[in-house]
Amino acid sequence: MNISDIYSKKKPVFSLEIFPPKTDLSTESIYGVVENLAELHPDFISVTCSAGGSGGDNDKTAVIASEIQKRYGVTAMAHVTCIGSSVSAMTERAEKLSKLGVRNVLALRGDYPKDSPREEHADRDFTYASDLARALRDFGKGFCVGGACYPEIHPESRILRDGGESDLKALRAKRDAGVSFLLTQLFFDNDVFFDFLKRVRGAGITLPVSAGIMPVTNAAQIRRMVSMCGASIPSNLAALIHRFGESPDDMRKAGLDYACRQVRELLEKGADGIHLYTMNKPDAARYIYAEFMKE
Repeated sequence: MNISDIYSKKKPVFSLEIFPPKTDLSTESIYGVVENLAELHPDFISVTCSAGGSGGDNDKTAVIASEIQKRYGVTAMAHVTCIGSSVSAMTERAEKLSKLGVRNVLALRGDYPKDSPREEHADRDFTYASDLARALRDFGKGFCVGGACYPEIHPESRILRDGGESDLKALRAKRDAGVSFLLTQLFFDNDVFFDFLKRVRGAGITLPVSAGIMPVTNAAQIRRMVSMCGASIPSNLAALIHRFGESPDDMRKAGLDYACRQVRELLEKGADGIHLYTMNKPDAARYIYAEFMKE
């Protein structure tokens, strides 16, 4: 099923995100995780690829997404990055996705490779995620394309100090290129999300937006995630980390309860969907689902 159809038929949409194992030998292990997650009856499961998005990583992502659909009957979405890719390479990737029966794709630019200056990518075929979204639409394979967004200004946009206008411009470009729904980067302050959504709607962007939530299960995890995506830590969460950070069991319980409170408020205020970053931990997803996602 196309994910855009899911958003048109129900609200809120409940989705989960997993990441592939790092080695081929452990790839089969991911299906044990998926089997547990499938019991939660998510509307779809997204499968990430590495930040650099090499061809092999994208292929693994596509295979896992295909297997999720075949084994568990759950709609799956493959992440695809385009930075440094050529039209011919992306055409081949699209053909593989199509043959595997994967019709839902999250179009991402991807991070610039650490070992090459970004100037080397200035004249490549794909500069932005909107370029990829347009190409996926034009390939004629019937892809349903989703896009990513940042409730807090994208790290690369902050230097412009334009109040997020560059981010809104990018979202309009994605919409015009064929993106039909949006998933947010993780955030820990719901006011940030609601303010972002107000600006998005004020800019005439009416696409469904699912709120990205990552349960914090240990203090090191949150520090790592914040350094990677730039999400801010509100004072109430900082207090929890300070209080329970040295006690793994207490920190896990406090972090899960914090995520539950986030989800409860988001649902009460009419969020289009909740997208849980599971970190391949079914128990954490199950905890949140048991509290607030019962039918």
